Amino acid sequence: MAIFKGSGVAIVTPMHEDESVNFEKLEELINFHIDNGTDAIVITGTTGESATLSMEEHRSVIKAAVEFTKHRIPVVAGTGSNATATAIQLTTEAEEDGADAALIVTPYYNKATQSGLIKHYSTIADSTKLPIIVYNVPSRTGTNVMPETMATLFKTKENIVGLKEATGNMAQASKTMLLCDGDIEMYSGEDGLVVPLLSIGGIGVISVISNIAPRETHDMVMSFLNGDIKKAAEMQLKSIPLVDALFSEVNPIPVKKALNLMGMEVGPLRGPLYEMLPENAAKLETEMKKFGLL
Repeated sequence: MAIFKGSGVAIVTPMHEDESVNFEKLEELINFHIDNGTDAIVITGTTGESATLSMEEHRSVIKAAVEFTKHRIPVVAGTGSNATATAIQLTTEAEEDGADAALIVTPYYNKATQSGLIKHYSTIADSTKLPIIVYNVPSRTGTNVMPETMATLFKTKENIVGLKEATGNMAQASKTMLLCDGDIEMYSGEDGLVVPLLSIGGIGVISVISNIAPRETHDMVMSFLNGDIKKAAEMQLKSIPLVDALFSEVNPIPVKKALNLMGMEVGPLRGPLYEMLPENAAKLETEMKKFGLL
């Protein structure tokens, strides 16, 4: 059974003005998502500013997300690291604290070899009973999980069940799906390529745009999965200008700005991420109005 089908929100980590985590706001956001059809909470990922959370904060945010979600939808915990031992620690803690699955990004900066990636993920998989989604985002990590590597992991480790596919390369995604015999739980990691990925057997998205448009993102995926491909395609195309605005600066700078424009009061970013440039913020606000969010 899949961890989830539909739209998983790569949820932001709300902050107070002193940049401490705002747990009351996190609970509010999680309830907002559950009320608006989001199918999974993906916590402490890239959008959640995991790179600037301390180990203690990382664990406390995951634990809080589990507590606030109350088993209504799955909680997928981002537990990746560029150190295998650290990824094991984070994953083990997430399992102890009740997460339903782990999203594990490829080691960043180190630039592991393909055989090194197999060893890295296999070692983590052996340390936990949690189902694991591999997160492949070469634009951020400098490392690409090749289709053959993903197929090896999928076929040799029972709890490596999914892939967040964020290469932007549909040919690679298609080959990965082929080598995994069409059975891998593949999620789009690109908000602009959700419907194309569903067309090759994907089952959902781990989404940034769903932070501000949860119902629309859920409905787009479920329309496709329920056979209304025309509606799903129309919704995908309608979202493209807003997606472009949300990625006009590095994620999660624009999406936190968008949430604040909506009055959600998720607070500031942590350095080295800073406030959005005025011209990009103006573009974002314009596209949010066109989309009906403001």
